[in-house]
Amino acid sequence: MDVIQRVCVYCASSTKCDPIYRHAATRLGQELARHEVVVVYGGGGVGLMGCLADGALSVGGTVIGILPNFMQELEWGHNGLTDLQLVADMHTRKRLMIEGVDAVIALPGGCGTLEELFEAITWKRLGLYLNPIVLVNTQGFFDPCLELLERCVSEHFMDDRHRAMWTVVDEPEAVIAAIQQAPPWDSAAWKFAEV
Repeated sequence: MDVIQRVCVYCASSTKCDPIYRHAATRLGQELARHEVVVVYGGGGVGLMGCLADGALSVGGTVIGILPNFMQELEWGHNGLTDLQLVADMHTRKRLMIEGVDAVIALPGGCGTLEELFEAITWKRLGLYLNPIVLVNTQGFFDPCLELLERCVSEHFMDDRHRAMWTVVDEPEAVIAAIQQAPPWDSAAWKFAEV
């Protein structure tokens, strides 16, 4: 992939996690903005979500938040975004976040972040989403997740080829190169293949 225009970032709203995770989110936002990549994320104003958005905005980036109405009513939304789109529900939010992006990036997070990540991997497996998926493995956060995915392969719930659906980097500054170097996904050959 030569030109990256727009990415979706999954990340947490927790303010209680180790500050190293929030710092990594800020750095990712800045890195994407410096490469003129539009950031699409869940629209939150605190935790890693707020840090990601603030990082991108601090260097002139474009940030689009997709937020369900009930979260806006709870005042969870970021007030300084380029564009905050309010939607009816979580399903619409997730669909709009991934629609038309050149890559999906996952920062550390809780059950919501993990659910979004696994949905993206599932959609890629089914040929509904074909672009890179990059996990930013700050402090080895995703190691247990990667071990579980590896077990899925070794126990034959997934095929060896499915390992190519995601890429792992240790630092936010490695994300752009990981997207550019990700192997193309040929869904036509594997879409309904048995594992």
